[in-house]
Amino acid sequence: MRTARNIGYILGLPVLLVLVWWVSTLGSVNFFVPKPADLVETFGEVWFGERFFSDVLPSLGRLVVGVAVAILIGVVGGVLIGSVRWLRSLLEPTLEFFRAIPPPVLVPVLMLLMGITDSMKVMVIISGCVWPVLLNTIEGVRAVDPVLSDSAHTYGISGWARVRYLVLPSASPQIMAGVRQSLSLGLILMVISEMFASSSGLGFTIVQFQRSFAIPEMWSGIVVLGLLGVATSFIFQWAERNILRWYHGQKEVENAA
Repeated sequence: MRTARNIGYILGLPVLLVLVWWVSTLGSVNFFVPKPADLVETFGEVWFGERFFSDVLPSLGRLVVGVAVAILIGVVGGVLIGSVRWLRSLLEPTLEFFRAIPPPVLVPVLMLLMGITDSMKVMVIISGCVWPVLLNTIEGVRAVDPVLSDSAHTYGISGWARVRYLVLPSASPQIMAGVRQSLSLGLILMVISEMFASSSGLGFTIVQFQRSFAIPEMWSGIVVLGLLGVATSFIFQWAERNILRWYHGQKEVENAA
């Protein structure tokens, strides 16, 4: 019963929106808004074939690499900056400056410096995804319980052991919040980077469909992006539940009390 209810919650609103879309397009001849049946047919023809390997998989590869590198840089840099007070004071103005620069603005600069390559597209993703992870990690490290920190110092726990058993567990809820933000940013930047002088990828293909007035095909590409976002969200939720199992268990105990 609980599983059926959860499935109903997940599918209820999408089904309702599709029904509204279907009803609103009955008898319509609008060239720019395809009917649901036409879009489903086009979706299968376009993406269940060669384009899946030539466009979807390369985009996913760049997204995964870019987000993974951003998470690694953000966590390592955040732990270091958050643990050293003078370093945090020294870097904070500079970090705020670079954080305020919209990552899409860097696309022309990176094209000049790195050329039109996959590395450039990955760097665009990294340049935007690193900031939520970095800043959330810094704040998570700063928010470590001072009592626990003093206890670790008293027992001589320092260095990597302190980071592993105190700092990272304490900061992990905020780190995961930063990772969630970086995933959505990564998907956006993946598309933007592929719209500039690219020859493959979802962003490039959607723009090509739009320029050739292949409207159902263009909408099908947008649906692919939406499905990727949903899949990414579910994967993240699964990973978060497993990584932060202790945290959610503690919250349940606190709420029960």
